[in-house]
Amino acid sequence: MTQHEGASEAHRYGVRCHWSGSTGVGYEAYSRAHTASAPPALPDLRLSSDSHFRGDSSLLNPEQLVVLAVASCQLLSFLAVASRAKLDVLEYIDDGVGVMAQDDPPMRLTSISLRPTIRIAPGTSEHRVKHLVEVAHRECYVANSLRTPVDIDATVVVEFGRPL
Repeated sequence: MTQHEGASEAHRYGVRCHWSGSTGVGYEAYSRAHTASAPPALPDLRLSSDSHFRGDSSLLNPEQLVVLAVASCQLLSFLAVASRAKLDVLEYIDDGVGVMAQDDPPMRLTSISLRPTIRIAPGTSEHRVKHLVEVAHRECYVANSLRTPVDIDATVVVEFGRPL
């Protein structure tokens, strides 16, 4: 962490991307596969470009990582907000989707939609859970860092008959 003049401490996140090969073989043929790391976290990730950009579809791509970062941040923000509110969350599953329109330059993610299904213990209203989803969204630093709109439509499931 570093100290900035007149500012509070800042968190710093170091990453490394590594690629080797040859672009001399031309645009059509060079490998897009590379590794990414964020020490001290393990393991290194093998990444590529989206298959539409001649990448390897069996590897994660940067666009997926952006959507995944938003979904993960929303999940973690929601769990923090819910725990502070004494809400008993039992499960959170999100099937997020990012859209990159090809006919709307410049190329960018034009929308991110999160669709979490949140399973909770009895005793809380769906309205309260959805309010906490919105609070978490306002606190999600990854979504706050993007210009891309993030839409969240949560489904709340109350787990009745849960053993005490």
